[in-house]
Amino acid sequence: MLELRPSCECCDADLPPDSLEAMICTFECTWCARCVEVCLARGCPNCGGDLQRRPVRPAAHLLVHPASARRVVQPGLHRA
Repeated sequence: MLELRPSCECCDADLPPDSLEAMICTFECTWCARCVEVCLARGCPNCGGDLQRRPVRPAAHLLVHPASARRVVQPGLHRA
């Protein structure tokens, strides 16, 4: 099950579980769509992998399987 991290690792923007702006790689590194385009050249800087839109977990399932509250931020990565 996906962790659904709550923020962009680049700019720390909030990415709630229902966000259509959240992008992830196969290791669940999480980025906002803006940073993927502006800062990351459409690839994950951690693993070099492809980034895809993160699926939205239906609200009813969030009650039993909540999203993560752990924020991961990489200072200095944000360029714009």
